[in-house]
Amino acid sequence: MSEISALLGEDGPLAANVSGFAPRMEQQQMAEAVEAAIAGHERLIVEAGTGTGKTFAYLLPALRSGRKVIISTGTRHLQDQLFGKDLPLVRAALGEPLHGALLKGRSNYLCRHRLEVAAGDGRRFSGRQLHELEQVRAWSGRTSGGDIAELGAVPEDSPVWPRVTSTAENCLGPECESFQDCFVVRARRAALESDVVVINHHLLFADLVLKEEGFGELLPGADAFIIDEAHQLPEVASAFFGITLSSHQLRDLVRDVRMEHLREAGDLQELPEAADRVEGHVHRLRLALGQRDRRAAWSEVGGEKGVLAALEGLAVALQVLGERLGPAAERGKGLDSCHQRAVRLRAGLAQLMAPEAGDYIHWFETLHTAFRLNLTPLNVAPVFRNRLDSLSSAWVFTSATLAVGDSFAHFAAQLGLEDARTLKLDSPFDYRRNALLYLPEAMPDPNDPAYVDAVVDCARGVLAASGGRAFLLFTSHHALRAAARQLEPDCPYPLLVQGAAPRRELLEQFRRLGNAVLLGTSSFWEGVDVRGGALSCVIIDRLPFGSPGDPVLQARIEALRRQGVNPFMAYQLPNAVIALKQGIGRLIRDHSDRGVLVLCDPRLRSKAYGRVFLNSLPRMPRTHDIDAVEAFFAGVEASHAEPLVID
Repeated sequence: MSEISALLGEDGPLAANVSGFAPRMEQQQMAEAVEAAIAGHERLIVEAGTGTGKTFAYLLPALRSGRKVIISTGTRHLQDQLFGKDLPLVRAALGEPLHGALLKGRSNYLCRHRLEVAAGDGRRFSGRQLHELEQVRAWSGRTSGGDIAELGAVPEDSPVWPRVTSTAENCLGPECESFQDCFVVRARRAALESDVVVINHHLLFADLVLKEEGFGELLPGADAFIIDEAHQLPEVASAFFGITLSSHQLRDLVRDVRMEHLREAGDLQELPEAADRVEGHVHRLRLALGQRDRRAAWSEVGGEKGVLAALEGLAVALQVLGERLGPAAERGKGLDSCHQRAVRLRAGLAQLMAPEAGDYIHWFETLHTAFRLNLTPLNVAPVFRNRLDSLSSAWVFTSATLAVGDSFAHFAAQLGLEDARTLKLDSPFDYRRNALLYLPEAMPDPNDPAYVDAVVDCARGVLAASGGRAFLLFTSHHALRAAARQLEPDCPYPLLVQGAAPRRELLEQFRRLGNAVLLGTSSFWEGVDVRGGALSCVIIDRLPFGSPGDPVLQARIEALRRQGVNPFMAYQLPNAVIALKQGIGRLIRDHSDRGVLVLCDPRLRSKAYGRVFLNSLPRMPRTHDIDAVEAFFAGVEASHAEPLVID
C-alpha cells in the first residue's frame, strides 16, 4: 500500500480522527492519481461515483504536496462546506500547519463605500428593506471578514444586498476611500499568502478570462488546480467567454448615477435627466422583445422595427450619458466609475447590435421585466485550452458525472482536454442489494398530451409503496405544475413544490417531515444531499434532453451538422446521460441508504440509445413490475426483479 493510501486506510489518521470515516479502495485510488498529477504537473479527469469520498481524496494530496493549490467548486454553498468543514478535518487529522483561505467574488462581501451611499439614500428603500439595511449597518461594525453569508438574518435574495456590495463594474478599486479596509482586498491578500485557496467556478473564470475579479498574481502563482463538480465547467466557460448585456446592468448604472449625482454633483441636473433617458429606453426595449418570458435566437426579433428602434434609442441614450458623465467624472470617484461603466456598456451594445460573423451564437432571453442579450461561443475548447497552457500547473477535473458509459470523450472534447489522463471509479455503495430500478410498462410516448397524467398515475402507486419519502424530478416547469395540480388535492403525504418556498427551506422541511414528497426541476437534480430514510425514492419523468427550442442548443446542433457530425450522438445524448446521472445521484447517499429509482420514460426500452443510458447507471436490479417495488419497501426478496445486464 502506498503512503497516501495508508493515510486513508483503516489505521490511518482519518480513520482515527474523523467520525464515521470508512476506508474505501476507490478513495485511495483517486488520492494516488491526484498525488501523481500534482507531482507531475499533469492533467487528470476523474469520475468518482457517489460515496467515493472524493473531497478527502483530493484534499489529502493537496495538503501534503507542499505546493500552492487552488480548489474550485460549483457553488458558494459547497465552498463554505469545503472550507468550513472538510478542509479543517483533514488538516487536523494530518497535523499539518498549512494555511488555507476562502475567496469568493466581490459581490459576496460588504462594500463599506456602497453601504455609506445606501444609508444616505434611505428614501428609496421600503420599510422592511430599511430594517434589513439597519441590520447590515449593525453587523458591519462587528464583522471581521465581511462575508454576507455571516448575516443569516437578512435573506440571500434581499434587494438590500446588491445595494451594499460591489461588482467588477461599480467597484472603485484603489481610488476608493475604504480601499485599505476593504473586505475584498483583505480576502485576496489572505488568498495570496495561503497554501490552499477555495474558490468557485465563476470566480475562477472571472480571473482566468476577464482578469477583473482578483489579483493578477493569484492564478499564475498556483502549482495545481483542482476543479470539483467539473461537469458544470463547459456551461460556465461558455458564459464567460461570451458577451452579455442585461437590463440589470443598465438599471444598476442608472441607480448609481442618481446616487452619485446627489453626493457629488447636485448642480448638474443633466446627469439624472440622461440617466432617466437610459432607463426609459431599457423599458422600451423590454417591451419590444415581447411580453412573455422567452429564450430564443436573436434572428427571431433582430429584424423587427420596434426592436431596432429601441436598440438605437438605447445606444444614443448611453452615448449621451457617457458624454454627460465625462466632465463630471473629476468631481468624484463614484462619478468617474459610472462614466467608465457607461462607456463599456455602450461598447458592448455596439458588439451585440452588429456581431461579427463567426463561431458565436446570438440570442436573447426575457423574464418578467428583465432581459439579457448574449453572444456565446460555439466552442470554448480552443480558448480554454490556451488559458490552461499559459499556466504551467497541474489540473485535476473531478465529479460524480463526467463519463458516458466508460468514455470521457464528450467532456474532454468540450474543454480541449483530449490528452488528459482519465480515471473512472464506481460508487462503493452496494446498489445491487440496496437499490431497485423500476421501469414502468405501458407508458405513452413523452410527447403524448396524456404523458404527465401517466407519470402521476405511476407515481401514486410507487408513493403508496414507499410511504412518501420521494423526490419527483421533472425536466420542465410546465410538467411540474401539471403534476402538482393533480397531486395537491389528495396526496396523503406532505407535498412540497419548487417555487412555493426557497430551495433551502424546502429541503429542511423535507428532512424534518420524514415522509414528504418534493416536486422539483433542474435545481434539485444536483447539489442536494438527503441521507437516510427521508429520501427513499427518486422518480424521474423523462430523459433530460435539452429543449429543442433552446437557441444555444439549436446553433450547436447546426454547427455539428455542417461539420458532418451526428449532433444527437455527439452532443445531445452525452449531455442527457450526464444530466440523468446527476438526478439519479440523489437517491443513495450513504452505505445504509436503500431506495427505488423510477425512470418513467419508455424510450429507455423502445429506442436503441436507451442502452447508453442504462449502461451509464450504477448496476442494480431492475423490474417492470410494481409488485417488486412493493416487495422492496416491505423488505421482501423480489424473485421476479431481473438483474441489470450491462452489455
